[in-house]
Amino acid sequence: MKHVAPVGVLLAATTFLGVSAHAETEPVGGTQLGERGVVAPAGVKAPPKTAAKAYVIADAETGEVLAAKDPHGRYLPASTLKALTALTLIPKLDKSQKVKPSTRAVNEEGSAVGLVSKPIYTVQDLFKALLLVSGNDCAMALAEANGGVAKTLQEMNAEAKRLQAFDTVAKTPSGLDKPGQSSSAYDLALIARAGLANDDFQRYISTKTDKFPAPKGYYEIGNHNKLLWRYKGMIGVKNGWTSKALGSFVGAARRNGHTIIVSIMRHDGYFWDEVADLLDWGFATRGKTAPVGRLVDPVPEAAPLPTATASSPAAPVAPSGGTTGAGPASGFGGIPAAGLYVLGAGLLGGVVWLVYGIRRRSR
Repeated sequence: MKHVAPVGVLLAATTFLGVSAHAETEPVGGTQLGERGVVAPAGVKAPPKTAAKAYVIADAETGEVLAAKDPHGRYLPASTLKALTALTLIPKLDKSQKVKPSTRAVNEEGSAVGLVSKPIYTVQDLFKALLLVSGNDCAMALAEANGGVAKTLQEMNAEAKRLQAFDTVAKTPSGLDKPGQSSSAYDLALIARAGLANDDFQRYISTKTDKFPAPKGYYEIGNHNKLLWRYKGMIGVKNGWTSKALGSFVGAARRNGHTIIVSIMRHDGYFWDEVADLLDWGFATRGKTAPVGRLVDPVPEAAPLPTATASSPAAPVAPSGGTTGAGPASGFGGIPAAGLYVLGAGLLGGVVWLVYGIRRRSR
């Protein structure tokens, strides 16, 4: 007899993903976030103008997107991508591990902290320099400590999918421009929000100055995020710039128990004052109007499949054509329980890739 997958399994799969049967054709976070121009709520003062081609203003606690401009537009992220690098690698690397950077890492182009090929750095030192002074050499050294650049990029892109940051494609761990690399203002806000939930990430991004090892002693490094020094309640996250990407930034500030996230992309000038204005608008507007969208939650981790233990009694062997009894080995509609687990996992995987594929094609 041919068995059809129970409807409950399919519904469970879509619920598990946090999407509805109709969500696949909508932009992540809501229909309005598919617009290319400014998306702002009615009944309140319009958000401040900015030269950035794209931005998002969101409430970190609720996930409400308060206003946006081309939120899913794909742009080069520059060093804002280092936020994803850190978020991916912090849980994987021992912060006290000593690292000897390779010649390749030491000679990485662009912004650098000035590494040397000596085992004088801890992973924690490298994370600090990655996020404070945007060290491309540190990004490479961390990727090597994680098993190599290819492995690290695979894990960064997997983390982006877990966050439902489907506009993001990492091609370098540093954010240096490379064909095919992209992110969006919406995705940067998702990444920052997830980072704020990690104590180490938040500690690194909020550090203003610190000591960094040198062959003889140490020297001081200072955070490139100018708003840490002059915006009340600034927590920090990451800024970036390349000649092709232009200016980009994602940051968060906390006032009166509330946190606002602002991300901007492709700004051709000095953006710090404009970001401060966008943050001010976010604090003044939150809770006073309906949101224009939402920062979605990460896809939950899949529960591990049950496995037999050495102390468990062997399951009775069923005669051909059926299962035995209605005990733990039984399933639904004649399908063994183990078969249902496999079926559910297979369906879930299929739904994940279906949603991901449709969303990518819809951009």
